[in-house]
Amino acid sequence: MEKVKITIVGAGAVGLSVAAELSRTHKDIVVVESYPSFGQETSSRNSEVIHAGIYYPKDSLKLKTCLEGKALLYEFSARNNISHKRLGKLIIAINKNEMKELEKLYSHGRNNGVDDLTLITKADVKKMEPGINAEGAIYSPSTGILDTHGFMKCLASIFEKNGGQIAYNTEVIGIDKKKSGYEVTVIDSQKESFKLNSEIVINAAGLNSDRVAAFVGLKKAEYKLKYCKGDYFRLSHSKEANIKHLIYPVPKEDRGGLGIHLTLDLTGSIRLGPDDEYVEKIDYKIDPSKARLFYESVKTFLPFVKLEEIMPDTSGIRPKLQGKGEGFRDFIIRHEDAGGLPGFVNLIGIESPGLTASLSIAKMVSNITKSGGIV
Repeated sequence: MEKVKITIVGAGAVGLSVAAELSRTHKDIVVVESYPSFGQETSSRNSEVIHAGIYYPKDSLKLKTCLEGKALLYEFSARNNISHKRLGKLIIAINKNEMKELEKLYSHGRNNGVDDLTLITKADVKKMEPGINAEGAIYSPSTGILDTHGFMKCLASIFEKNGGQIAYNTEVIGIDKKKSGYEVTVIDSQKESFKLNSEIVINAAGLNSDRVAAFVGLKKAEYKLKYCKGDYFRLSHSKEANIKHLIYPVPKEDRGGLGIHLTLDLTGSIRLGPDDEYVEKIDYKIDPSKARLFYESVKTFLPFVKLEEIMPDTSGIRPKLQGKGEGFRDFIIRHEDAGGLPGFVNLIGIESPGLTASLSIAKMVSNITKSGGIV
Protein backbone atom coordinates (compact mmCIF):
# COMPACT_ATOMS: atom_id res chain seq x y z
CA MET A 1 0.00 0.00 0.00
CA GLU A 2 1.42 3.37 -1.05
CA LYS A 3 1.66 5.97 1.70
CA VAL A 4 1.02 9.64 0.92
CA LYS A 5 0.64 12.74 3.04
CA ILE A 6 -2.38 14.26 1.30
CA THR A 7 -4.95 12.88 -1.15
CA ILE A 8 -7.09 15.39 -3.04
CA VAL A 9 -10.16 13.96 -4.75
CA GLY A 10 -10.92 15.90 -7.92
CA ALA A 11 -8.83 17.87 -10.44
CA GLY A 12 -11.19 20.72 -11.18
CA ALA A 13 -10.35 24.38 -10.60
CA VAL A 14 -10.83 24.05 -6.84
CA GLY A 15 -8.97 20.75 -6.42
CA LEU A 16 -6.03 22.00 -8.48
CA SER A 17 -5.97 25.33 -6.62
CA VAL A 18 -5.77 23.44 -3.33
CA ALA A 19 -3.11 21.14 -4.75
CA ALA A 20 -0.94 24.01 -6.01
CA GLU A 21 -1.29 25.89 -2.71
CA LEU A 22 -0.46 22.93 -0.45
CA SER A 23 2.41 21.74 -2.66
CA ARG A 24 4.30 24.95 -1.92
CA THR A 25 5.04 23.68 1.59
CA HIS A 26 4.20 19.94 1.55
CA LYS A 27 5.38 16.89 -0.36
CA ASP A 28 3.75 13.52 -1.01
CA ILE A 29 0.49 14.91 -2.40
CA VAL A 30 -1.59 13.03 -4.94
CA VAL A 31 -4.65 14.28 -6.83
CA VAL A 32 -7.04 11.53 -7.93
CA GLU A 33 -9.17 12.35 -10.99
CA SER A 34 -11.62 9.97 -12.71
CA TYR A 35 -11.39 11.71 -16.10
CA PRO A 36 -8.40 11.51 -18.49
CA SER A 37 -7.66 15.23 -17.95
CA PHE A 38 -8.37 18.05 -15.52
CA GLY A 39 -11.56 20.10 -15.23
CA GLN A 40 -13.84 17.97 -17.40
CA GLU A 41 -17.07 18.75 -15.54
CA THR A 42 -18.18 21.96 -13.80
CA SER A 43 -14.85 23.78 -14.21
CA SER A 44 -14.90 23.62 -18.02
CA ARG A 45 -18.64 24.01 -18.51
CA ASN A 46 -19.38 27.50 -17.25
CA SER A 47 -19.39 31.14 -18.31
CA GLU A 48 -15.69 31.64 -17.44
CA VAL A 49 -16.70 34.80 -15.59
CA ILE A 50 -14.65 36.39 -12.82
CA HIS A 51 -17.44 37.55 -10.52
CA ALA A 52 -17.40 40.77 -8.50
CA GLY A 53 -19.31 39.61 -5.39
CA ILE A 54 -22.58 41.48 -5.84
CA TYR A 55 -25.25 38.87 -5.18
CA TYR A 56 -24.23 36.87 -2.10
CA PRO A 57 -25.35 37.31 1.53
CA LYS A 58 -23.15 39.58 3.59
CA ASP A 59 -21.46 37.06 5.90
CA SER A 60 -21.40 34.08 3.56
CA LEU A 61 -18.41 32.04 2.47
CA LYS A 62 -19.48 32.67 -1.11
CA LEU A 63 -18.99 36.40 -0.60
CA LYS A 64 -15.77 36.15 1.40
CA THR A 65 -14.09 33.79 -1.05
CA CYS A 66 -15.42 35.64 -4.10
CA LEU A 67 -14.05 39.01 -3.00
CA GLU A 68 -10.66 37.61 -2.04
CA GLY A 69 -10.58 35.17 -4.94
CA LYS A 70 -11.33 37.87 -7.52
CA ALA A 71 -8.25 39.84 -6.51
CA LEU A 72 -6.11 36.71 -6.31
CA LEU A 73 -7.31 35.48 -9.71
CA TYR A 74 -6.54 38.72 -11.54
CA GLU A 75 -3.10 38.87 -9.93
CA PHE A 76 -2.37 35.18 -10.60
CA SER A 77 -3.50 35.47 -14.24
CA ALA A 78 -1.35 38.54 -14.88
CA ARG A 79 1.69 36.97 -13.22
CA ASN A 80 1.36 33.71 -15.15
CA ASN A 81 0.30 35.15 -18.54
CA ILE A 82 -3.13 33.50 -18.45
CA SER A 83 -5.53 35.11 -20.91
CA HIS A 84 -8.17 37.22 -19.19
CA LYS A 85 -10.05 40.47 -19.72
CA ARG A 86 -11.54 42.86 -17.18
CA LEU A 87 -14.50 43.62 -19.45
CA GLY A 88 -16.99 44.90 -16.89
CA LYS A 89 -20.62 43.90 -16.56
CA LEU A 90 -23.97 45.62 -16.92
CA ILE A 91 -26.87 44.29 -14.86
CA ILE A 92 -29.82 45.84 -16.63
CA ALA A 93 -33.39 46.73 -15.78
CA ILE A 94 -35.80 46.59 -18.70
CA ASN A 95 -38.61 48.62 -17.07
CA LYS A 96 -39.31 50.89 -14.10
CA ASN A 97 -40.42 48.03 -11.85
CA GLU A 98 -37.09 46.30 -12.39
CA MET A 99 -35.31 49.57 -11.59
CA LYS A 100 -36.55 49.23 -8.01
CA GLU A 101 -35.03 45.75 -7.81
CA LEU A 102 -31.86 47.04 -9.42
CA GLU A 103 -31.50 49.77 -6.80
CA LYS A 104 -31.86 47.16 -4.02
CA LEU A 105 -29.21 45.01 -5.67
CA TYR A 106 -26.91 48.00 -6.05
CA SER A 107 -27.21 48.80 -2.34
CA HIS A 108 -26.62 45.15 -1.47
CA GLY A 109 -23.51 44.97 -3.64
CA ARG A 110 -22.06 48.15 -2.17
CA ASN A 111 -22.79 46.84 1.32
CA ASN A 112 -20.95 43.66 0.39
CA GLY A 113 -17.79 45.69 -0.19
CA VAL A 114 -17.99 45.87 -3.99
CA ASP A 115 -17.19 49.56 -3.86
CA ASP A 116 -16.61 50.16 -7.57
CA LEU A 117 -20.27 49.71 -8.58
CA THR A 118 -22.18 52.58 -10.17
CA LEU A 119 -25.87 52.95 -10.95
CA ILE A 120 -26.22 54.33 -14.46
CA THR A 121 -29.08 55.78 -16.49
CA LYS A 122 -30.75 54.71 -19.71
CA ALA A 123 -28.66 57.26 -21.59
CA ASP A 124 -25.47 55.94 -19.99
CA VAL A 125 -26.32 52.40 -21.08
CA LYS A 126 -26.86 53.61 -24.66
CA LYS A 127 -23.47 55.29 -24.67
CA MET A 128 -21.73 52.15 -23.38
CA GLU A 129 -23.77 49.62 -25.40
CA PRO A 130 -25.80 51.21 -28.25
CA GLY A 131 -27.37 47.87 -29.17
CA ILE A 132 -28.89 47.23 -25.72
CA ASN A 133 -32.37 48.27 -24.57
CA ALA A 134 -32.48 49.08 -20.85
CA GLU A 135 -34.12 51.52 -18.44
CA GLY A 136 -30.91 51.65 -16.40
CA ALA A 137 -28.14 49.40 -15.13
CA ILE A 138 -25.57 48.59 -12.49
CA TYR A 139 -22.09 48.87 -13.93
CA SER A 140 -19.53 46.49 -12.39
CA PRO A 141 -16.08 47.31 -13.79
CA SER A 142 -14.27 44.53 -11.89
CA THR A 143 -16.21 41.68 -13.52
CA GLY A 144 -14.22 39.87 -16.19
CA ILE A 145 -13.59 36.66 -18.09
CA LEU A 146 -10.83 34.07 -17.89
CA ASP A 147 -9.29 31.26 -19.92
CA THR A 148 -10.27 28.53 -17.47
CA HIS A 149 -8.35 25.83 -19.34
CA GLY A 150 -5.19 27.94 -19.21
CA PHE A 151 -5.79 28.63 -15.52
CA MET A 152 -6.15 24.95 -14.64
CA LYS A 153 -3.22 23.96 -16.85
CA CYS A 154 -1.04 26.45 -14.99
CA LEU A 155 -2.19 25.16 -11.58
CA ALA A 156 -1.49 21.57 -12.62
CA SER A 157 1.97 22.58 -13.85
CA ILE A 158 2.79 24.37 -10.58
CA PHE A 159 1.62 21.36 -8.59
CA GLU A 160 3.63 18.87 -10.63
CA LYS A 161 6.76 21.06 -10.59
CA ASN A 162 6.46 21.09 -6.81
CA GLY A 163 6.58 17.30 -6.81
CA GLY A 164 2.85 16.54 -6.79
CA GLN A 165 1.30 13.70 -8.76
CA ILE A 166 -2.03 13.64 -10.62
CA ALA A 167 -3.54 10.21 -11.16
CA TYR A 168 -5.91 10.59 -14.14
CA ASN A 169 -8.40 7.89 -15.20
CA THR A 170 -8.52 6.90 -11.55
CA GLU A 171 -11.69 6.87 -9.47
CA VAL A 172 -12.05 6.79 -5.70
CA ILE A 173 -14.45 3.97 -4.80
CA GLY A 174 -13.99 3.82 -1.04
CA ILE A 175 -12.46 5.64 1.93
CA ASP A 176 -12.03 3.96 5.33
CA LYS A 177 -10.93 5.69 8.52
CA LYS A 178 -7.92 3.99 10.12
CA LYS A 179 -5.95 4.67 13.28
CA SER A 180 -3.44 6.68 11.28
CA GLY A 181 -5.31 8.50 8.54
CA TYR A 182 -7.40 7.01 5.77
CA GLU A 183 -7.30 4.02 3.47
CA VAL A 184 -8.36 5.31 0.06
CA THR A 185 -9.39 2.64 -2.45
CA VAL A 186 -9.17 3.62 -6.11
CA ILE A 187 -9.77 1.90 -9.42
CA ASP A 188 -7.91 2.72 -12.63
CA SER A 189 -8.94 2.61 -16.29
CA GLN A 190 -7.99 -1.09 -16.46
CA LYS A 191 -10.44 -1.78 -13.61
CA GLU A 192 -7.57 -2.65 -11.30
CA SER A 193 -7.93 -1.42 -7.75
CA PHE A 194 -5.24 -0.35 -5.31
CA LYS A 195 -5.09 1.47 -2.01
CA LEU A 196 -3.47 4.62 -0.69
CA ASN A 197 -2.73 5.23 2.96
CA SER A 198 -3.26 8.98 3.36
CA GLU A 199 -2.92 11.15 6.46
CA ILE A 200 -5.22 13.80 4.99
CA VAL A 201 -8.08 13.57 2.48
CA ILE A 202 -9.52 16.67 0.81
CA ASN A 203 -12.83 16.12 -0.94
CA ALA A 204 -12.97 18.43 -3.97
CA ALA A 205 -14.99 16.03 -6.10
CA GLY A 206 -17.52 18.57 -7.40
CA LEU A 207 -20.61 16.79 -8.67
CA ASN A 208 -19.61 13.68 -6.71
CA SER A 209 -18.52 15.39 -3.49
CA ASP A 210 -21.57 14.23 -1.53
CA ARG A 211 -20.89 10.62 -2.61
CA VAL A 212 -17.24 10.90 -1.53
CA ALA A 213 -18.34 12.30 1.84
CA ALA A 214 -20.66 9.31 2.24
CA PHE A 215 -17.69 6.94 1.91
CA VAL A 216 -16.58 7.97 5.42
CA GLY A 217 -20.11 7.83 6.82
CA LEU A 218 -21.11 11.46 6.23
CA LYS A 219 -24.49 10.75 4.67
CA LYS A 220 -26.00 13.97 5.94
CA ALA A 221 -29.09 15.39 4.28
CA GLU A 222 -27.41 18.81 4.29
CA TYR A 223 -24.62 17.39 2.10
CA LYS A 224 -26.93 15.97 -0.58
CA LEU A 225 -26.36 17.66 -3.91
CA LYS A 226 -29.05 18.67 -6.38
CA TYR A 227 -28.03 18.82 -10.03
CA CYS A 228 -29.03 22.04 -11.79
CA LYS A 229 -28.32 21.95 -15.53
CA GLY A 230 -27.54 25.05 -17.54
CA ASP A 231 -27.47 25.14 -21.34
CA TYR A 232 -25.61 27.67 -23.47
CA PHE A 233 -26.34 28.82 -27.01
CA ARG A 234 -23.90 30.71 -29.22
CA LEU A 235 -24.77 33.51 -31.64
CA SER A 236 -23.45 33.17 -35.17
CA HIS A 237 -22.04 36.42 -36.59
CA SER A 238 -22.07 37.73 -33.02
CA LYS A 239 -18.99 39.92 -33.38
CA GLU A 240 -21.00 42.16 -35.69
CA ALA A 241 -23.08 43.27 -32.69
CA ASN A 242 -19.94 44.95 -31.28
CA ILE A 243 -20.85 44.20 -27.65
CA LYS A 244 -18.14 45.19 -25.21
CA HIS A 245 -19.50 44.16 -21.80
CA LEU A 246 -21.18 41.20 -20.16
CA ILE A 247 -24.95 41.81 -20.01
CA TYR A 248 -27.03 40.32 -17.18
CA PRO A 249 -30.74 40.70 -16.37
CA VAL A 250 -31.98 41.48 -12.87
CA PRO A 251 -31.87 38.10 -11.08
CA LYS A 252 -35.07 36.40 -9.92
CA GLU A 253 -35.12 34.87 -6.43
CA ASP A 254 -36.85 31.63 -7.45
CA ARG A 255 -34.33 30.67 -10.13
CA GLY A 256 -31.39 28.32 -9.87
CA GLY A 257 -29.10 30.84 -11.56
CA LEU A 258 -28.80 34.49 -12.50
CA GLY A 259 -31.04 34.26 -15.54
CA ILE A 260 -30.08 33.88 -19.19
CA HIS A 261 -27.38 36.46 -19.82
CA LEU A 262 -24.92 37.49 -22.50
CA THR A 263 -21.29 36.61 -22.04
CA LEU A 264 -18.32 37.16 -24.29
CA ASP A 265 -15.44 34.77 -24.78
CA LEU A 266 -11.87 35.92 -25.20
CA THR A 267 -12.32 36.16 -28.99
CA GLY A 268 -15.31 38.48 -28.66
CA SER A 269 -17.94 35.90 -29.64
CA ILE A 270 -21.27 35.93 -27.80
CA ARG A 271 -22.88 33.15 -25.80
CA LEU A 272 -26.33 33.22 -24.21
CA GLY A 273 -27.01 31.30 -21.00
CA PRO A 274 -27.08 29.44 -18.89
CA ASP A 275 -30.69 28.66 -18.11
CA ASP A 276 -31.53 26.53 -15.07
CA GLU A 277 -33.24 23.15 -14.93
CA TYR A 278 -33.02 20.71 -12.05
CA VAL A 279 -32.25 17.20 -13.31
CA GLU A 280 -31.83 13.75 -11.77
CA LYS A 281 -28.72 12.68 -13.67
CA ILE A 282 -25.71 14.14 -15.42
CA ASP A 283 -26.48 14.63 -19.11
CA TYR A 284 -24.87 17.29 -21.27
CA LYS A 285 -27.13 16.98 -24.31
CA ILE A 286 -28.81 20.19 -25.50
CA ASP A 287 -32.27 20.32 -27.05
CA PRO A 288 -31.87 22.60 -30.11
CA SER A 289 -35.54 23.60 -29.89
CA LYS A 290 -34.74 25.52 -26.69
CA ALA A 291 -33.28 28.22 -28.94
CA ARG A 292 -36.74 29.80 -29.09
CA LEU A 293 -36.97 29.96 -25.28
CA PHE A 294 -33.58 31.69 -25.18
CA TYR A 295 -34.68 34.08 -27.90
CA GLU A 296 -37.88 34.99 -26.04
CA SER A 297 -35.88 35.54 -22.83
CA VAL A 298 -33.43 38.03 -24.31
CA LYS A 299 -35.15 39.72 -27.26
CA THR A 300 -36.48 42.59 -25.12
CA PHE A 301 -33.04 43.81 -24.09
CA LEU A 302 -30.99 42.33 -26.95
CA PRO A 303 -32.97 43.47 -30.02
CA PHE A 304 -30.16 42.56 -32.43
CA VAL A 305 -30.53 38.84 -31.65
CA LYS A 306 -32.20 36.79 -34.40
CA LEU A 307 -33.72 33.39 -33.69
CA GLU A 308 -32.03 31.76 -36.66
CA GLU A 309 -28.61 32.83 -35.35
CA ILE A 310 -28.95 30.99 -32.00
CA MET A 311 -27.01 27.72 -32.11
CA PRO A 312 -26.49 25.07 -29.36
CA ASP A 313 -23.08 25.45 -27.71
CA THR A 314 -22.45 23.53 -24.48
CA SER A 315 -24.04 22.72 -21.15
CA GLY A 316 -22.94 22.30 -17.56
CA ILE A 317 -24.26 20.98 -14.26
CA ARG A 318 -24.21 23.03 -11.07
CA PRO A 319 -23.60 21.02 -7.86
CA LYS A 320 -26.20 22.83 -5.76
CA LEU A 321 -27.05 22.25 -2.12
CA GLN A 322 -30.42 24.00 -2.44
CA GLY A 323 -33.25 22.47 -4.42
CA LYS A 324 -35.68 24.24 -6.71
CA GLY A 325 -37.40 27.13 -4.97
CA GLU A 326 -35.35 26.70 -1.79
CA GLY A 327 -33.42 29.48 -0.09
CA PHE A 328 -29.73 30.32 -0.20
CA ARG A 329 -27.20 27.63 0.72
CA ASP A 330 -23.58 28.47 1.28
CA PHE A 331 -20.42 26.57 0.37
CA ILE A 332 -19.52 23.76 2.76
CA ILE A 333 -15.81 24.11 3.56
CA ARG A 334 -15.34 21.99 6.65
CA HIS A 335 -12.74 20.01 8.56
CA GLU A 336 -14.71 17.02 9.85
CA ASP A 337 -12.67 16.52 13.03
CA ALA A 338 -15.70 17.24 15.25
CA GLY A 339 -17.33 14.14 13.77
CA GLY A 340 -14.35 11.95 14.56
CA LEU A 341 -12.70 12.37 11.18
CA PRO A 342 -9.52 14.42 11.78
CA GLY A 343 -7.73 15.16 8.54
CA PHE A 344 -10.83 14.86 6.37
CA VAL A 345 -11.79 18.17 4.71
CA ASN A 346 -15.04 18.51 2.77
CA LEU A 347 -15.62 20.99 -0.06
CA ILE A 348 -19.26 20.47 -1.05
CA GLY A 349 -21.67 22.57 -3.08
CA ILE A 350 -18.90 24.56 -4.74
CA GLU A 351 -20.92 26.10 -7.55
CA SER A 352 -20.81 29.73 -8.70
CA PRO A 353 -18.74 31.70 -7.75
CA GLY A 354 -16.50 28.64 -7.32
CA LEU A 355 -14.15 29.45 -10.20
CA THR A 356 -13.65 33.02 -8.98
CA ALA A 357 -13.29 31.79 -5.39
CA SER A 358 -10.95 28.87 -6.12
CA LEU A 359 -7.65 30.46 -5.02
CA SER A 360 -9.30 31.84 -1.89
CA ILE A 361 -10.80 28.43 -1.09
CA ALA A 362 -7.30 26.97 -1.46
CA LYS A 363 -5.99 29.42 1.13
CA MET A 364 -8.85 28.49 3.46
CA VAL A 365 -8.04 24.79 3.13
CA SER A 366 -4.38 25.50 3.81
CA ASN A 367 -5.32 27.44 6.95
CA ILE A 368 -7.66 24.65 8.06
CA THR A 369 -4.90 22.08 7.79
CA LYS A 370 -2.55 24.31 9.79
CA SER A 371 -5.01 25.38 12.49
CA GLY A 372 -6.34 21.84 12.80
CA GLY A 373 -2.83 20.55 13.42
CA ILE A 374 -3.10 18.03 10.62
CA VAL A 375 -0.03 19.08 8.62
